[in-house]
Amino acid sequence: MLQLQGLEFAWSAGASPALRFADFEAGQGAQVLLRGPSGSGKSTLLALIAGLLTPRAGRVVVADTDVAALARGARDAWRGKALGFVPQRLHLSESLSVEENLALPFVACGAAVERDRIASVLQRLGLGALAARRPHELSVGQAQRVALARALMRKPPVLLADEPTANLDDAMSDAVLSLLAEAAQETNATLVIATHDARVAARLPGARVLELRA
Repeated sequence: MLQLQGLEFAWSAGASPALRFADFEAGQGAQVLLRGPSGSGKSTLLALIAGLLTPRAGRVVVADTDVAALARGARDAWRGKALGFVPQRLHLSESLSVEENLALPFVACGAAVERDRIASVLQRLGLGALAARRPHELSVGQAQRVALARALMRKPPVLLADEPTANLDDAMSDAVLSLLAEAAQETNATLVIATHDARVAARLPGARVLELRA
């Protein structure tokens, strides 16, 4: 579930104009596309939903949790349990292999590492032969798929993806969107994708669209 109410954000106190987002609500299991021109706040809105930024005004309710009302430590714990996030800047650990990067979501919350799931998702994304490589040994598209795989590891109730098809050809774009949609359906997760790629809307025709304006 996702609710936005009276939501505003500014990068500094008193800054004007602030970004203002339309009130919006989507039920658990919904697919939502955030669309709009550069500067309209797509990435910022995803960061607000993830609790990485704090709104100047308004509420962000995700999976029955008022995210902005949580203290910093509680937000981090909530994010690790409830959220899978594929950001534009992938933040893969350069000191770890692909497989070890995918084990991080389990390690971070003290859960047993599910090696079979790691292998299955890597294979599905065409990365099975790259499990031992470090991020710097990957192409941009490969690294993007690793970040997607990491977001899916613990089957979170909310999946966020920021331009997940950027740098991907049509075949791999379709594979990534299929995996996102199927992973969300598997756990009835709410899927929110920020995109300007027409292929995404074509692949997810039932998704609700939230248009943002610069």
